[in-house]
Amino acid sequence: MRFAVVTVAGKEYLTPEPLLKDLVDPTVISPPISIRQIPSLPETPINSQFAFSKELQSFLAGRELLLDELPYPLHVLHDHYQNGYIQYEYGIQFRAGYPHCSRCANQEAEYFFAFVCARCRQMCTYCRKCIMLGRLSQCTPLIRWAGPLPPVKIVEPILAWDGQLSAEQSVASDQLVQAIEKKTPFLIWAVCGAGKTEMLFQGIAQALARGRRVLLAAPRTDVITELTPRFIAAFPTTAIVSLYGGSDDRGKNGQLFLSTTHQLLRYRDYFDVIIVDEVDAFPYSIDQSLHCAVQKAQKEDGVTVFLTATPSKELKKLHHQKVPKRYHGYPLPVPEFQWCGNWKKKLAKRRLPQPLQLWLTKRLTSKKQMFLFVPTIEVGQQLVPIVRDLGISSESVHAEDEKRHEKVAKFRRGELQLLVTTTILERGVTVPNIDVAVLGAEEAIFTESALVQIAGRVGRHKDYPSGDIIFFHYGKTMAMVEAKRHIESMNEEGGFS
Repeated sequence: MRFAVVTVAGKEYLTPEPLLKDLVDPTVISPPISIRQIPSLPETPINSQFAFSKELQSFLAGRELLLDELPYPLHVLHDHYQNGYIQYEYGIQFRAGYPHCSRCANQEAEYFFAFVCARCRQMCTYCRKCIMLGRLSQCTPLIRWAGPLPPVKIVEPILAWDGQLSAEQSVASDQLVQAIEKKTPFLIWAVCGAGKTEMLFQGIAQALARGRRVLLAAPRTDVITELTPRFIAAFPTTAIVSLYGGSDDRGKNGQLFLSTTHQLLRYRDYFDVIIVDEVDAFPYSIDQSLHCAVQKAQKEDGVTVFLTATPSKELKKLHHQKVPKRYHGYPLPVPEFQWCGNWKKKLAKRRLPQPLQLWLTKRLTSKKQMFLFVPTIEVGQQLVPIVRDLGISSESVHAEDEKRHEKVAKFRRGELQLLVTTTILERGVTVPNIDVAVLGAEEAIFTESALVQIAGRVGRHKDYPSGDIIFFHYGKTMAMVEAKRHIESMNEEGGFS
């Protein structure tokens, strides 16, 4: 869409081209042009007498969206702009001759592409880094809410969870409450299965009671869908919004948000408290735009809290509390290494490595459920028919699998004995009584962090605090050794010899 700068009653405004015909005696300063050609975008002061739309306020507050994402007539948006309640922002800007994306902060040249644009009728550059959120180009403005934020409705009691924290959990919980109150960045460094979620409840409840907006973010959809019902149960009187690709809550507002980190690219200056769970997980761990998204979504005087079992050196520099013991008081299962020869060659002949076959058939007899982690989608697809021939009910899942959630639900219900998975399920999915194996643990995809998380799938439930974790390999790697050393070190710190 093109815009003109017009003067109405002595004030300058941007006016979308389709609305120019409706203006009465305007002074047109420029003909309709691309927004990128307008040197500076006029900002309009708030007219406190204007009866703004509370529905639009709820939909847009805290967010930066494309015009195409707003389900409101153009004239309604323009009325709010003229009265100072929404503002336009450049989508793509050039700085010192290089493009910069205002939504995802991308500045890498390879993620920008120029095309002949039908909207501005020129060559137009867009950002491919955040294309999954809709195309943002030079002629496409971002629109944000500039009026007052929606009021927060506080209904007591805020926290319905009445469980008991362990001594270690209580220390971390108290430290979190203080960090949020003092607005000090904080890290909870806790082993897999330590009960990190429950440690958050008191800190979140206190922030909500003070009328603050709280966001719990995680890199993966599976984590958000796993946590959402638990938070709804813990905070039944709070308006909760759960955001991920395909979420039904898109466009809703609330006080407590659970969101994938990708969805934060749509937010700016909105959250008082941001808690980033699984901060070491892909893609957050390697994608700087997601780090920028967290910073952009947080208010200037907000605070960020990080949760992980495997923090980076940089994160360890933060004020932190370590929780080296699981909530149920039992040690972390330590992985066993098992050489299995050239497993790829075996699979190519539709055969299993003998050690893996023995491990599977032993559990077939005991009817115990299993996770089998594999390095690639193709390996998973090769394995399933071979395993089914052994009489083991199984499915494979991966990030692009449209039926992933359905298959995981079947596994939870006990309708499958084995779930073959890529690293997509290394975190976020908890099954009470399970054994876990990794095939091809020497592959590069299985980093120390990934292997620690995979091992952490075992023994998480208080009624089933132990289980087997085995790394089938064709040669040990430092990642395998360091993962085992990490787990043993945490057990020592937790008081287990």
